Amino acid sequence: MNHRGLGDVGSVSEVGYGAWQIGGDWGEVTEDEAVAAVEAAREAGVDFFDTADVYGDGRSERIVGETLADEIASGDVTVATKAGRRLDPHEAERYTEANLRRFVDRSCENLGMETLDLVQLHCPPTDVYYRSETFDALATLADEGRIANYGVSVERVEEGLKAIEYPGVETVQIIFNPFRQRPARLFLEEAAARDVGVICRVPLASGLLTGALSRDDKFPEDDHRNFNRGGEAFDVGETFAGVPFEAGLDAVDALGERLPDDRPLPEFALRWILDHDAVSTVIPGSTTPDHVRSNAAASEADPLSETEREAAAEVYDEHVRGHVHQRW
Repeated sequence: MNHRGLGDVGSVSEVGYGAWQIGGDWGEVTEDEAVAAVEAAREAGVDFFDTADVYGDGRSERIVGETLADEIASGDVTVATKAGRRLDPHEAERYTEANLRRFVDRSCENLGMETLDLVQLHCPPTDVYYRSETFDALATLADEGRIANYGVSVERVEEGLKAIEYPGVETVQIIFNPFRQRPARLFLEEAAARDVGVICRVPLASGLLTGALSRDDKFPEDDHRNFNRGGEAFDVGETFAGVPFEAGLDAVDALGERLPDDRPLPEFALRWILDHDAVSTVIPGSTTPDHVRSNAAASEADPLSETEREAAAEVYDEHVRGHVHQRW
């Protein structure tokens, strides 16, 4: 497993583990399955784990905290969590120091940590990025030792660009994959120039870029790939990276026609992301240990060839760009 710098957070595995699936919104996942997935990631060399307080109302945090308790205590892993989506209503003016302190204290308890390694604002309303008092509150919590570092998780490139104007923001988490290519230009350049760590989520486009989904697939009622296809529950960009399901399958078929047979599609997608030097870590999620291990192995895979890069650009332009590029 290779490592990269994540702002002032430190060195982390360039393939991390995204713990949304073990919390909720992906169908039923048993406790044993969740623990096995986290253990498989750790055994594969992953030392960066990303969770949030709303994933299963704290379930994901608790499983990560309990499963990795020894590694957390020894400092052998870095755990990032997120705060803000517990607000109801979810409004910019409610991102106050009092509310953030309450969320941080709860996450400390869930994870079994006195000081959180990294707290990220969890896709807040755009107006939050124009409220300096919210970032002052995070700085206060850092000064008090409740959090070691803070950053943001954003929906839009413009939000990320605004966030990194605040000097204390060490990381930006953003959707970036072969079906969401816009961050590759200005955003990654600016993040690198400011030494801001970049965490890439939804790297496999909710399963589209595994090549395992088909037009006949039906998803459980409690799976966001069923209930959020039109953005009914949260930003539609979190589901299939914002690409309509049928269009995404067409794009996958087109990739299959252009890519070499010896490159598995998930490895291709993860390598496409990692081949951008400004990326710090990519956080695929899975509840299948074999998939977790193969995702981690992408760290050691060969960089993409010119043919593969051209295929990614062509398929994006032909099948995907019109659905996502100017929206996020």
